[in-house]
Amino acid sequence: MINIALVGFGLSGRFLQAPFIVANPNYKLTTIVTSNPIAKQLYPDVCVVSSFEDVLTDSSIDLVSIASPNATHYEYAKKALLANKHVLVEKPLASTSKEAEELILLAKQQNKVLSVFQNRRFDSDFLTVQKILKAKLLGDVVSYEVRYDRFKPVLNPKKWKETPSPGSGIIYDLGPHILDQALVLFGLPLRVWGQTYTQRAGSQIDDAFDVYLSYENMTVKLSSSLLVREESPRYRINGTAGSFVKYGIDQQEDHLKAGLLPGMPEFGVEPAENQGLIYSNIGDVVIKGKVETEVGNWGLLFQNLYEAITEGTELIIKPELVLEQIKIIEAVKQL
Repeated sequence: MINIALVGFGLSGRFLQAPFIVANPNYKLTTIVTSNPIAKQLYPDVCVVSSFEDVLTDSSIDLVSIASPNATHYEYAKKALLANKHVLVEKPLASTSKEAEELILLAKQQNKVLSVFQNRRFDSDFLTVQKILKAKLLGDVVSYEVRYDRFKPVLNPKKWKETPSPGSGIIYDLGPHILDQALVLFGLPLRVWGQTYTQRAGSQIDDAFDVYLSYENMTVKLSSSLLVREESPRYRINGTAGSFVKYGIDQQEDHLKAGLLPGMPEFGVEPAENQGLIYSNIGDVVIKGKVETEVGNWGLLFQNLYEAITEGTELIIKPELVLEQIKIIEAVKQL
């Protein structure tokens, strides 16, 4: 049994992490660091504290999950590692590659597991894309395009989300998800270029981006904007044998906000209308029609983390790959 402290109880802590922690019998959620009174109402048996220092001095806590604002990630992760805790950090791991490198080295020196909450590695749509590409149903991929859009013309009431600072802006918020997926599929690119934009009235941070990753015989385009009301394809993949197009996004976040919990039959299941479309020729075989979407399961991240801590199993979300992701973000920001 791993005793875990959850630092922060906003969107990530409350909806995206806590339900999976309590659903996994290998974990015990012992502490939540927050000033939000809803935490005690939802988890009456959990110790709710207002100070991060309380977590550092509690020797019973094995793992600290940091779901606080971006600017705190490096500082909190460093302090937790120095306090001899295993650490899970909400993305981004840190605001700079230098900070990320320091955390990775420190984790090795402390002989502790450090991982990142790249939950969308286990999205239903991405699991489906992986299955299609692994089966070579599109032949050799020549172009891979992903959009992660929202429509939020009004500035976020959370001031830290809108304040210019290291780690702020949409490329640090949504960018890590689709960058992570691309690096998992195709590895490190030969060349990187792109641009960030400020589009909303009164915004002081970037709220849109286009990132291009160049590979041998293939190009990846990753885009996001907070001013897209009409949905575009989330994935558009073209290969030498055909194409795959998919609309819609993994439903786990919406399910959790609606009160559905991990383990319920309908949890993580996408509606049929969101199924992707494939049209390809594999030899003499024509494949055309809808592709059933895999079931999303962010709980796999927590199970793998447990096994990495207790059994030495290889991490699925390696901080070293996340470091490369941050380097790409830095490169785009400097262009």
